[in-house]
Amino acid sequence: MDYSTALSFALPIGLGIAAVGSGLGLGRAVSAAMEAMGRQPEAAPKIQIGMIIGCALIEALTIYALVTVFLLQGKIK
Repeated sequence: MDYSTALSFALPIGLGIAAVGSGLGLGRAVSAAMEAMGRQPEAAPKIQIGMIIGCALIEALTIYALVTVFLLQGKIK
């Protein structure tokens, strides 16, 4: 097995793992934020801002994985 065959198997698997990890992370972050807003409604704006920033950073990691897959696809012959 040469590197291009290994790369063609590893890229979709790696992207899938990144997507699942991102989904789990976003779910936990939003769940915790909603629970915190339910317990302290007066702090909801601050919690919501922090949640949105955290979700953006989590999504950015998934987008980086997608861009890496596109870049490495050019290496497959």
